[in-house]
Amino acid sequence: VRVVESGGDLVQPGRSLRLSCAGSGFAFQGSAIAWFRQAPGKEREAVGCTRISTGSTYYVDSVKGRFALSTDHAKMTVYLQMNLLEPVDTAVYYCAVEPYDSMNNCLTNPYRFWGRGTQVTVAP
Repeated sequence: VRVVESGGDLVQPGRSLRLSCAGSGFAFQGSAIAWFRQAPGKEREAVGCTRISTGSTYYVDSVKGRFALSTDHAKMTVYLQMNLLEPVDTAVYYCAVEPYDSMNNCLTNPYRFWGRGTQVTVAP
């Protein structure tokens, strides 16, 4: 299983950014995929997740209405569109994959495979 994030950058507050999570080596259709982030000095937190078989998406309250997940099944890629970015969104963003989605809550259940992360910095 391989998980690769991309798209991190330095952006100004209020701008948008799209992160990509490309997966390989597993049955994409049966998986759950999530984005997490870890800011300096803070614990890693879930941002949003999607259950590929149903297309359901879930978000933590702090990003609802600003962030959106989308999926390209042919490319086995999940995108995290981030709008109205704020300095508090500054973090390393990680993509995580659980190939066998049997989750009750894809925001809190464990994931076995992780990418190396991509840095998002929101600053003037």
